[in-house]
Amino acid sequence: MTLTGTLEAAEAAAPVEALDVVARMLREHLGAESVSFLIIDFTGSSVVRLGAAGSVDTGTPARRIEVRGTLYDDVIRTQQPSVEDKSEDALVRIVAPVTNRGDAIGLLELFLPKAPDAAVMREIGETAHALAYIVIANRSYTDVYQWGRRTTPLSLAAEIQHRLLPASLACEAAQFAVAGSLEPADHVGGDTFDYVIDRDSVQLSVTDAMGHDVDAALLATLLVGALRRARRAGADLAEQARQADQAIHEYGRKGYVTGQLLRISLLDGTTEFINAGHPWPLRLRNGQVQQITPKVDTPFGFPTLHAYRVQSLDLRPGDRLVMLTDGMLERNANSVVLSELIVRTRDLHPREAARTLIAAIVAANDSHLHDDATVMCMDWHGTGHSQRDAATGANLTDASKPA
Repeated sequence: MTLTGTLEAAEAAAPVEALDVVARMLREHLGAESVSFLIIDFTGSSVVRLGAAGSVDTGTPARRIEVRGTLYDDVIRTQQPSVEDKSEDALVRIVAPVTNRGDAIGLLELFLPKAPDAAVMREIGETAHALAYIVIANRSYTDVYQWGRRTTPLSLAAEIQHRLLPASLACEAAQFAVAGSLEPADHVGGDTFDYVIDRDSVQLSVTDAMGHDVDAALLATLLVGALRRARRAGADLAEQARQADQAIHEYGRKGYVTGQLLRISLLDGTTEFINAGHPWPLRLRNGQVQQITPKVDTPFGFPTLHAYRVQSLDLRPGDRLVMLTDGMLERNANSVVLSELIVRTRDLHPREAARTLIAAIVAANDSHLHDDATVMCMDWHGTGHSQRDAATGANLTDASKPA
């Protein structure tokens, strides 16, 4: 199998069958009893087996599989392939991460008749990486991948809300790693997050529209659309905020949206920050969590028109920045000491840290949130060389660092 051959075979198949085609190719090439692709849901708590070739009794449900405490969970968290060889008579199970730029999309699972050597493991890893690109290329054409990522059916408001999020909930680059996680309330509260990487900057936003259900989702749609339109037209941070404020004034039906906008230069690390009536961000530095308290302007859409102040944040290499919405702070969420949890999860990738923070809030509220809970977690590596693998988001050991 070659990368070109794999991609060509996937492209020749229908979007819903591309993974099955690759699974069959791997099965035939490696003599595997079974090969399958499992997609990870939005929360990272379960996987669904989508593409498969062959069948082996894994002792798990055929469709949605909870990952907590399983080999799947270990591979997702560490982003390292795992080989499980129970006995001489049993098939050898290999699970490899299917990840692109830190966005954990799914897992490749194989059952081989014997333990793989280094060459086979390298081929499995390369195919798993290619599968990430295949999923990204094909998910625009079918709802199969969206179905696999949903733990439960979404309400109309939640459907609108999820479509406002970036296509990839995490991204790894040389200068930074960023990930977001959102858990809608029982009655969706209008939270969103967004990020984009330009040639010389990364821009992030976290917003919270007033109200609940479809009204809040529509208000969030208006705000996110205004921000993206201004950003894509090349507007600076102040102009993005002005246009967002104007859009809510003109079309928001007297609603308002709180939010934070952040722009970081990838050339020299300088930051620009706007806070529109939103909870302050938290920064982890040298094992200590501190609330950053810049000046706060009024939410987007408030009756009084004014200019938004562009401020600077103190961000240094090695810092972790956590931006959140008030759903992380209200009601039973107060039983979770966020600063302690941020410290305890400091060694996790931002993707796993964000999911852990959200899971703690959901657990504190017995799985019934009164307001959306949203977190964006960003590690700033600085403008020098990264110590992480940009493809998977895994830590690079001294032995695996590129020359």
